Amino acid sequence: MKNIHLPRFKNPTTQYGATLVELLVGITIGLMTIAVAASALMISRGVSGTVTDASQIQQQASYIFRIIGQQLRQAGSMRLDLAANKGPADPIDAADVVAFTPDISLHSLTASTPPISGKDSPTASEYKLSVAYQNYAEPSFTSASSVSFFRDCLANAPNLPVAPLEQNIIQSQFVVQSEEFRCNGTGVGSQALARNIADFQVNYLRQTDSSTGTPKIQTVNATTIGTAWNTVYGADVCIVLYGDERIDMPAGSSYTGCDGTAVNMSSTGTLPANRKNRLHMTFRTTYQLRSQGLTG
Repeated sequence: MKNIHLPRFKNPTTQYGATLVELLVGITIGLMTIAVAASALMISRGVSGTVTDASQIQQQASYIFRIIGQQLRQAGSMRLDLAANKGPADPIDAADVVAFTPDISLHSLTASTPPISGKDSPTASEYKLSVAYQNYAEPSFTSASSVSFFRDCLANAPNLPVAPLEQNIIQSQFVVQSEEFRCNGTGVGSQALARNIADFQVNYLRQTDSSTGTPKIQTVNATTIGTAWNTVYGADVCIVLYGDERIDMPAGSSYTGCDGTAVNMSSTGTLPANRKNRLHMTFRTTYQLRSQGLTG
């Protein structure tokens, strides 16, 4: 009888390990996957940090310019008298004369407190930009008597010890100290409104040669203005803010400052250590004064 050889089947419970080569290949693939994921995460983290930084800087700049604009647009403002031909207690009619008529001479007001003034290089007790305007009363549905709706740069309503109300002055003063943008209100002291301020510059638009019939507008600094603040028509405000996120910037990376020059913000630049490799953004806005270059 012939021997019959039956096929052999492997025991299903038998386990076989990976070879050393297979193990090394698996580890290599795993490490490559982790490296790619980590690289993508770092890139995403850097982009996210930069975007967040830029957003925060833009929000701070918007807030600063909104506060400055609220004050500058009212510089030298006067009460609008709806019945200039009548007394304060007389009823107002549609045919009455409407005029800007402050209770005191605005010229005498500007002699003591100009609607706008400033210092190019303020000392510890001075301010880069000062804005003033009259605090006058207006009729209101919420009060039986006229009230003032004016607020200084800190949203405070100053005390009104002098009567009539129009003889009171609201003044807001702005300066940068210790890289903080600070505002000094009327009798309430100085408070910080924003941080990470790299630069704050103000130039002024003034009218010249008005006697010749061909007035010209010049942009000058506070030193050039001297004491002739009644010739100022507007203010050009520039501010530079920097972010919190440290960024690996190529050597020579720069931003354009308020004076129009390029400033190196990489590690090779001359900026202070806390500002190197940080995002810098420059913002500029021009405001027109309501007083329109007061003369007198």
